[in-house]
Amino acid sequence: MNKIEDIEPINLPKHMAIIMDGNGRWAKQRGKMRVFGHENGVKTVRSTVENCVKIGIEYLTLYTFSTENWNRPKYEVETLMRLLVSSLRKELKTFNKNNIRLNTIGNISALPDKAQKELEEVMRKTGKNTGMTLTLALSYGAREELQSAVKSIAIKVKNNIISPENIDETIINNHLYTQNLPDVDLLVRTSGEHRISNFLLWQIAYAELYFIDVFWPDFNEHHLVEAIKNYQNRERRFGKTSEQLT
Repeated sequence: MNKIEDIEPINLPKHMAIIMDGNGRWAKQRGKMRVFGHENGVKTVRSTVENCVKIGIEYLTLYTFSTENWNRPKYEVETLMRLLVSSLRKELKTFNKNNIRLNTIGNISALPDKAQKELEEVMRKTGKNTGMTLTLALSYGAREELQSAVKSIAIKVKNNIISPENIDETIINNHLYTQNLPDVDLLVRTSGEHRISNFLLWQIAYAELYFIDVFWPDFNEHHLVEAIKNYQNRERRFGKTSEQLT
């Protein structure tokens, strides 16, 4: 079994993102309701966050609730929002103990008032922490993010704040939800699905992708270490040749 101690401390992914998939199917396999899977998925979030802190990951972004997830049954959506609020309250002490700063991206205004207030409170109380930045993608969709960025830039062009010929990657980055985050180095998706599902489409342009055939509630230290070791064994060329890198 892979252990955190097996990871080389050099060449770690600075920014790791995870599509936490498979809660519902995990519960169904056990003859339980989908809610049971989400409840156990929360436990996996806790252990994964703590393990990433131990490993030395600087930025961790979790795909927590997508814009498409609003289309799920009302009871499931309400349960997910309830779990979000209760988890934030429970984990505040752990965040501060581990020097974790909480961040969020997405259309947060679409969340219930209670969830918005809890998020704001925990982000305020962890705002001065200097360790890992944990970002929850909530009511998030990459296409919506890009659409919002384009509208903001267009308004500034119209008002002569930005000149069209000056629009570059930096300006686009500065209008995204992730403007204060580096690009993703490693993207992990659980459950065996091999798709991105509208997650950080701009930010993963050069990310290493790692898909694992394990439902999220079963994702553990061994799987996390395996993903990072796999990343460390890859050659990231960014369009260059191997000879140029050496």
